[in-house]
Amino acid sequence: MEWQVILLLIFVGLLVLMATGMPIGFCFMLINVIGVMIFFGGAVGLEQLIDSIFTSLATFALLPVPLFILMGEIMFHSGVALIVMDIMDKWLGRLPGRLALLAVASGSLFSTLTGSSIAATATLGSVLVPSMEKRGYKKPMSLGPILGSGGLAIMIPPSAMAVLLGAISEISVGKILLAIIIPGLLMAGLYAGYIVIRCWLQRDLAPAYEIDATPLRQKIIGTVRYVLPLGLVVFLVVGVIILGVATPSEAAATGTLGTFLIVTLYGRLSWAVVKKSINGTLKVTGMIYLIVAGATAFSQILSFSGATYGLANVINGLEVSPILVVVFMQGIVLIMGGFMSIIAIMMITLPIFVPIIVNLNFDAVWFATLFLINVEMAATTPPFGLNLYVMKGVVHGSTTTMGDIIVAAIPFLLCDIVAIVLVMAFPSLALWLPGLTR
Repeated sequence: MEWQVILLLIFVGLLVLMATGMPIGFCFMLINVIGVMIFFGGAVGLEQLIDSIFTSLATFALLPVPLFILMGEIMFHSGVALIVMDIMDKWLGRLPGRLALLAVASGSLFSTLTGSSIAATATLGSVLVPSMEKRGYKKPMSLGPILGSGGLAIMIPPSAMAVLLGAISEISVGKILLAIIIPGLLMAGLYAGYIVIRCWLQRDLAPAYEIDATPLRQKIIGTVRYVLPLGLVVFLVVGVIILGVATPSEAAATGTLGTFLIVTLYGRLSWAVVKKSINGTLKVTGMIYLIVAGATAFSQILSFSGATYGLANVINGLEVSPILVVVFMQGIVLIMGGFMSIIAIMMITLPIFVPIIVNLNFDAVWFATLFLINVEMAATTPPFGLNLYVMKGVVHGSTTTMGDIIVAAIPFLLCDIVAIVLVMAFPSLALWLPGLTR
């Protein structure tokens, strides 16, 4: 059977299974079972599948995932994250679109605390949208900044999606975590710049309002007490990797220890917080590990069937610039983002894309950074981007329609495209920090 037919049958089978509502991890595992039975020969194939699952999960590369998730759960359930957001609000003063800017600042903060775009979008939406609507903010400036900023959780460490990408594509997790820092901050800067300029040009989008003056001394004390200690957590995750004194797994452990220490010092660590955090961590980690196991076996089936090799040869034989191939790949991810979840996109595309990127002599870490920006956009890409529905759930009962949410998200998706273009034009934006560890 030709590899083109095999590839078509695999993807049609996946789409049919997903359409039934079956969890993504189970869809891939069922395809894997059928695939190994056919290509590896009955019972021998099942033994190979079991060995593949064990090998894919018995690796230190995946250790940061539960620890990063636990860090976010502890910060979220303890309420420390909301306190820090309140302090940041006091510093913004009378800037145009201050609540929209608070969404960007808070989104950047939640990125370092939760690692989950869904959690960040839900939290920011439930806290800020009612306040924005009360003060007369129009929907493009109340919904859009939260949708854009919520996705920053994918782009600023600790990012579980970055670890998952590294595990699936066998790219250095540590280098990916470092590579996404500058592009993530660049995206936050683009969002803030857009908000200030548009609110200055269209003042009715974010009407000015009176705010209670906060003494400078009080703001400084709050910052020193609640914001600066979070720098310790960031250093324990990112700094130790840059300095070369810890692997990503060790950095995740030190970051988690620092998180528990800070929450304890604030007097907010209780058994209820620990129980909720561990339950949330176990649920998410179990899902991710099932997905990693399925993705590894899926990659092997594609390779053994000849589909990966055949696609790579087709791409290499095209008489087009290699950079156009990268652009085409990003277009595919954006289109898929309108119909599939981020994890499904990663599982389907990475086993095919990464070998092609390597054959084209592009830096795999640079491509991983572009890919993460792509999937960050996918979470808010119409019509089925997951964060769009999270936002709809947050504003449930108001006059906000799905159309309003989509229109509000578009300018921030355009900011993401600008970030992609800049990273493509200036690869050092992604590669400078990883280069420090070499």
